[in-house]
Amino acid sequence: MDPGFEADFQQFVVARSGALFRTAYLLTGDRHAAEYLVQSALAKTAAKLADLRDPAAVEGYVRRVMYHEQVSSWRRRSRVSEVSTEHLPDRIGAGHADVTDLRVVMRAALARLTARQRSILVLRYFEDLSETEIARVLGLRVGSVRSQVHRSLKRLRKIAPELDAVREFG
Repeated sequence: MDPGFEADFQQFVVARSGALFRTAYLLTGDRHAAEYLVQSALAKTAAKLADLRDPAAVEGYVRRVMYHEQVSSWRRRSRVSEVSTEHLPDRIGAGHADVTDLRVVMRAALARLTARQRSILVLRYFEDLSETEIARVLGLRVGSVRSQVHRSLKRLRKIAPELDAVREFG
């Protein structure tokens, strides 16, 4: 392996770990699971560095590994656990406290979705991937992605109707 490419990978890890963690957190809904997902994806990528000829393709490869790892984890799960909250905020406004409330509500609502639903919404609205790209990443048909996005948004709106006032999704 090219020592310069290995050094570039180390710089990539330092520079992009935060962004990768944020995506992993949105995919998993759990800090520890997100840390494990990023660590696992980086380890698998490091093992394949010799096969990656283009340094610019490394981030895409790491993200694809993360998505596949997450899909594998929800396929292995036979039972989905949900996190319920006792109270959700009554209204959402534009102030700092209201934005924080919105984040709390969104995080709790995402945690109550299935891992597949959460993954599809993260890829669609956080990563801004097209339905075709999501289908390729997750190994699904485009029609399945469309219906899953629709069902996931419907469930998200049912779980947290106060998010509907924001209308930043769907």
